[in-house]
Formats: sequence, C-alpha cells, structure tokens
Amino acid sequence: MSHDPHDHGHDHAHDPANEAKWKHDGVRVIAGNQLDPNTAQTPGMDRKAAINFARVGAQKLWAGTVTIHANAKTGAHHHGHLESVIYVVKGRARMRWGEHLEFTAEAGPGDFIYVPPYVPHQEINASPTEVLECVLCRSDGQAVAVNLDIEPVEKPEQVLWVDPTHPHGGV
Repeated sequence: MSHDPHDHGHDHAHDPANEAKWKHDGVRVIAGNQLDPNTAQTPGMDRKAAINFARVGAQKLWAGTVTIHANAKTGAHHHGHLESVIYVVKGRARMRWGEHLEFTAEAGPGDFIYVPPYVPHQEINASPTEVLECVLCRSDGQAVAVNLDIEPVEKPEQVLWVDPTHPHGGV
C-alpha cells in the first residue's frame, strides 16, 4: 500500500493506451497568434478566445483576451453566478461597482481584478488615448450578463466592452 498522499490509486506503469489519450487530451498550448477572432465584435474592441469548449473542450472556464479602445465604457451589469478575473496587460482599467456604482478602483499593468458573482459593476478604459489590453477568465463558459437599470456615474460610450458574456457589447 502506498503512503503517498498524492497517489489516489492510479497505476503509473507505462500504458500505451493512456499515452495516446494524454498525447491528444492532455496539456494544450494555444499560441498568442492563434487566438480565435471568430467571436462577436463591436467597433473599437477586439475579443479573442484562447480557452473554451470549442477550442480545447474546457468544461468549467473561458479565457481569452479583450482589447478595449480609449474611452470605452459599459453600462451597469452583473454576471450572475460567474466569477471573473481580469489581468491588465497594458493600459489603465477603472472599475465601478455597488448598488449605485458608488465604489471605484483602478488597475494597471500586472494587476489582477476579481469580480465576484452578482456584483453590479461597470468596466471603463480609464485612458482617453491609450488602448487597454486585458486577459479575461470566467468560471464557466456559459454566457451570463444581466443588464441593470442603474444610472452610471460615467455614461457609457458607443464603444462597449465585448467578452463572452457580452457578445453584442455590454449595454
């Protein structure tokens, strides 16, 4: 009997059938220049999928990139039961949240933003001149976006945030 706490009864002996399975169903690398642009787009923005069900068979998450042009702002919304993580690569992101979008925080390159389930929020490119580049991950590939009738402090522009849960732009 093994005393290794990480050994859950799996036989680690060489098995050609497992080898073939893991070769095609194991780790996947999606190159940055091979992201999928075949997603809904909105002028001024560019969304590309890296990890989703269609590309790699992901069951419980979605990941990709979102590029938001200067001054882009969404309307107030939440994502139901989904958790979101936004990693800022380049530019300045401003988040507003709360029942009346009364709270605000900004994030720059290297910063992570966590958006819990059901939190009313608004995403904003804080720069009037620079593009905002982010990596976005969601806890499910399911598209959930609930638009809220909250008067935003910062009025949404015509260019809206597009991601898997806002295929036509967050309004």
